[in-house]
Amino acid sequence: MTDFTPAYRRVLLKLSGEALMGNTSYGIDPQVLARMASEIREIAQLGVQIGLVIGGGNIFRGAGLTASGIDRVSADYMGMLATVMNALAMQDALQKADVHARVMSAIRIDAVCEDYIRRRAISHLEKGRVVLFAAGTGNPFFTTDSAASLRAIEINADLMIKATKVDGVYAADPVANPDAVRFSRLSYNEVLARQLGVMDTTAVVLCRDHNMPLRVLDMGKSGALLQAICGQDEGTLIHNEG
Repeated sequence: MTDFTPAYRRVLLKLSGEALMGNTSYGIDPQVLARMASEIREIAQLGVQIGLVIGGGNIFRGAGLTASGIDRVSADYMGMLATVMNALAMQDALQKADVHARVMSAIRIDAVCEDYIRRRAISHLEKGRVVLFAAGTGNPFFTTDSAASLRAIEINADLMIKATKVDGVYAADPVANPDAVRFSRLSYNEVLARQLGVMDTTAVVLCRDHNMPLRVLDMGKSGALLQAICGQDEGTLIHNEG
């Protein structure tokens, strides 16, 4: 029987924008939003403070737009706006699930959300509100993985969780190679040395240098997030050695 006692006081959850698509090829699946909101509510009800960063790849990808000929800086700002759209959608789903949530953007969009201010974000968290950090770092050339690592460090999270479509980190692509080995634990230096592609290098180094543990898990697996929050060996844990 699982002990539903949280092992962490405050966590930062990173979701890919693609996770919101469900089985569609573009945009947002409302059923997926509702399911994720329900799982986040379950964690919040345990008293865990939750920060959330969502990518924008289901709407725009800065790198993809650049490849099609759009200026890189313009493309990255378009990608940031896509993350705001996703954060607003998730906020709505959370509110419908009776979870108080606030969207804080790294670029000013006063009509729809708050500006990101670190101390205000921590105040929201301490009051039991889920805080959705949107618009990345507010600067081009940085991914939402880097933004998530930065926000996790800034809010003094106890754990960063990266929710993906696979149940952890593998030595090779498990889709292309079904025999690929899954790691239960890794050090940040091993991730860098093996070039495992868990997150971009900037994000990995940020977590390593600030001693921020990272757990990679499958958000599509029912109960995976709750298991991780309760300290179970779910997915892959990445941390510093020693």
